Amino acid sequence: MAHSFSLDKFSVMLGNLYQGPLEPTPWQSFLNELNQFFEAKYVTFILRPPSDEDNGLMVNSNGSSAEVVASYNQYYFNLDPFVDLPNGQVVTLEEFVSREAWLSSEFYKNFMEPVGVFHILGADIRTSDGALCRIRVSRGVESPGFVDADKALLAHFVPHLERSVALHTQINRIETERNLYAGAVDQFAVGTIILDEAGKILQTNQVADQLLREKDGLKISADSLQVGTPRDCQEFRRLVKQALQSQKGGQPSVVEAMRVQRPSGRADLGIIVRSVPLSEWNEGKACPSVVIFVSDPEQESRAPQEIVKALFDLTPAEAQLAMLLANGLTLDEASDELGISRNTARAHLRSTFSKTGVTRQTMLVRLILRSVATLG
Repeated sequence: MAHSFSLDKFSVMLGNLYQGPLEPTPWQSFLNELNQFFEAKYVTFILRPPSDEDNGLMVNSNGSSAEVVASYNQYYFNLDPFVDLPNGQVVTLEEFVSREAWLSSEFYKNFMEPVGVFHILGADIRTSDGALCRIRVSRGVESPGFVDADKALLAHFVPHLERSVALHTQINRIETERNLYAGAVDQFAVGTIILDEAGKILQTNQVADQLLREKDGLKISADSLQVGTPRDCQEFRRLVKQALQSQKGGQPSVVEAMRVQRPSGRADLGIIVRSVPLSEWNEGKACPSVVIFVSDPEQESRAPQEIVKALFDLTPAEAQLAMLLANGLTLDEASDELGISRNTARAHLRSTFSKTGVTRQTMLVRLILRSVATLG
């Protein structure tokens, strides 16, 4: 049974607790150490309690099977008597539920006893943003029950766990927003390449990846971006150097543009080079310093036909025609693609003009490409 621990041990465990939000399975290392330290059977951290509408989010120390977790999430959470504990206070099961009630409960007999759990130590944490988390440490019937010393030791970690959860929530929120914005840029068919302070590639999006795989005007050499002809590459390096100097000097964001020839003879790529402003407290290496935006005139619009149809109240045939025109086809080419006569295509186009309020084909193309349809 755990009685005390050294400052060094506490420091290591605390480090793993704060490292938890960055682990592939959050807090796995900390929970495993806590499991070993308390000589427990399991340690469970419930980041989001299950409900009738949601399975919740649970992390266990090594040893708890997926079947047990699924069984709790799908059924037994409703029968668990060891819930709604005083906020931030460490308590034992014995303090919360009588021995007789525990032994006679369906939760114990059908769920806990089969996996060898008898004693439980826990705390509930309600964060400032309204989240409810639960930490549970369990031992088998053959092990000693939890005592005040155990409660005091777990209590040392509770406020730090709350702060770590806040960090996890903030990181998740930022990552979700980043993915949303990255997805929007992908839908606009704009390649994005982020460089660090040394001009090395840090990150690319899907559109940029495709352009780099084609090696037609863009390619990677020794983690650096190479563009177009030698003359293009020289100009590109100048623009990147200028953007880096602007960033390091704390100057306003520099935006430069250039065209890049493609060996295949396809339409030139358009490139924007922009410095990334540093945050006030930015430190360290490998930070985003320059962003490269790449447009390919031959990229087709990714606006889904169903969304175009819904936005402008078009028929399926009208939406198909509108999308072909938005992707650069002439009316004759679009009618051939759809297998319809030119007169039928013109009738669809007149109806589309009436519904969208435009009078020319170029205006229709601009309306579609500037609408939220491209974000669908």
